[in-house]
Amino acid sequence: MLYDLQTGRLLKVPESAKYYQLDIERVNMMQNNIEAIFLDVGNTLRIVIEDKVFQNQAKLQLVELTGAQEDPVEFHLKLEERYKVLRKRAKEKLIEASEKEMWTQWMLPDFPSEKIAPLSGKLTRLWRDCDGRRIPRDNGSQVIRELSKRGYLLGIIANTITETEIPDYLVAEQLTGYFKTVILSSKLGIRKPNPEIYWEAARRIGSEPSKCVYVGDNPSRDLEGTRAAGYGLFILFYEPATMAKEPPTGEYKPDYTIRDMKELLDIFPPRR
Repeated sequence: MLYDLQTGRLLKVPESAKYYQLDIERVNMMQNNIEAIFLDVGNTLRIVIEDKVFQNQAKLQLVELTGAQEDPVEFHLKLEERYKVLRKRAKEKLIEASEKEMWTQWMLPDFPSEKIAPLSGKLTRLWRDCDGRRIPRDNGSQVIRELSKRGYLLGIIANTITETEIPDYLVAEQLTGYFKTVILSSKLGIRKPNPEIYWEAARRIGSEPSKCVYVGDNPSRDLEGTRAAGYGLFILFYEPATMAKEPPTGEYKPDYTIRDMKELLDIFPPRR
C-alpha cells in the first residue's frame, strides 16, 4: 500500500504507469533478497504518552538526585535550554555524546563531575521520563516473533541518548533473544543519517547492506541514511507526530508506507 506522506491518505496509483511498474519490479526483486530487518524504536516499536503525574515526578527526582537547590520546574527549564545546544551539535555533526559526557560537560557542567558521572545513567532515564511514559506499540512484539520465525535476522538501529533504556525494554517484552544486534547512537557515538551506523549494523548482523531493510518513522533522516548506506528497502511507519515535526523533503521516497506493524508480515513472507 502507498500513502500520501502529507495527508496519510491511501494513494491510487495506475498500474499501467510505466515508471510505477519499473519501481514495483525493483522493490519485488529487492524484497526477495532481504535477509535482515532492522527497526527503529522511538515512534516505531514504542510510542510516548502524556502522563503529567509521571512527568512531574521525574522532574522532582532530577532535583533530588542532583541535590539542586531549585524548583523542579525551573530546574527542568534550565536543563532544556542546555539540552537544545547539545541536540543542535548532535544533529549538525551526526555524533552522539555518551551519557557521562552529556551530563558532566553539557547538562550539569556547574556540578562536580565526580558526583554527576556515576549518576549519568539514572539522570538520562529521568530526563527521558520528563517527556512522558513510553509504551510498546500495538502488535510490535508479536510481529517481531513472527518475523524471526519466518527466518529473518533482526536488529535495532536507534538514535538515543540513553544506553540502557532500549535493552531494558527488550528484556521487559522478552524480545532480547530475537535481536542479533542492537545499535545505539549513544554507545556507537554516531547518529542517523550517517551511513556508517547502518553499515556497522549490517557488519554485525552478517549481511550485505543490499540485503537489509530498515523500518523507521522519520521520512527524511531514516530514509536519507538508509539510501546512502545502500540498504535494499526502506519502510516508513506513518507516525503523525513525526510527520508534523520533520516532514518529508521529497528527495527520496519510501518503498513501503505502513500504519500497523502487522503489515510487515504482508511484505515479508517466510524465507525459503
